[in-house]
Amino acid sequence: MPPERRDALLAFIALGDRLKHILRAGRTGDRRENSAEHAWHVALIAVTLADEVSPKPDVASVLAMIAIHDVVEIEAGDTFAFDDAGLVTQAERERAAADRIFGMLPDELGRKLRGSWDEFEALETPEARFAMGCDRLQGFLQQIECGAPAWAEVGLTKSRSLVRMQPAIDLGGPFAAMIEALYERAMAEGLLLP
Repeated sequence: MPPERRDALLAFIALGDRLKHILRAGRTGDRRENSAEHAWHVALIAVTLADEVSPKPDVASVLAMIAIHDVVEIEAGDTFAFDDAGLVTQAERERAAADRIFGMLPDELGRKLRGSWDEFEALETPEARFAMGCDRLQGFLQQIECGAPAWAEVGLTKSRSLVRMQPAIDLGGPFAAMIEALYERAMAEGLLLP
């Protein structure tokens, strides 16, 4: 391996470790969840649900998207799904971060990983939609498990949350069943406003 390639790969891998310090709105125990924990949990959901959907997704492709889908948050920060002000600039901030972060890598690898990130963002392939469903399910579950303090801060209603969750529900199968059960729990526990 040429030294310049080695150094670029090491720099990217070291940068990726910074996801452990990007805090999300969801809590785990008595602290906020970080983006690395989120990505691991999304990957666990994907591996768990891959055999529950038809057609079965290419799990390697899904896991690649999950591993890199939030890397841009190292520079762009995590944007809470219901932060109206942050959502206005999210796409622009994340694209600029993707340009720089994936640009650190040797050209062919940078294009490959950027392609996986772009695929996830576009939601045009079955694998991207499956990965998105896992991502949304994780965030929704995490909020319910922690008592939804972030939802309480914004006065989140069920109808507003459905705007975010409907694409995952529309995947049907385990996503629809699990999210429906989580909505029932959220409403019973008063975590969402009617």
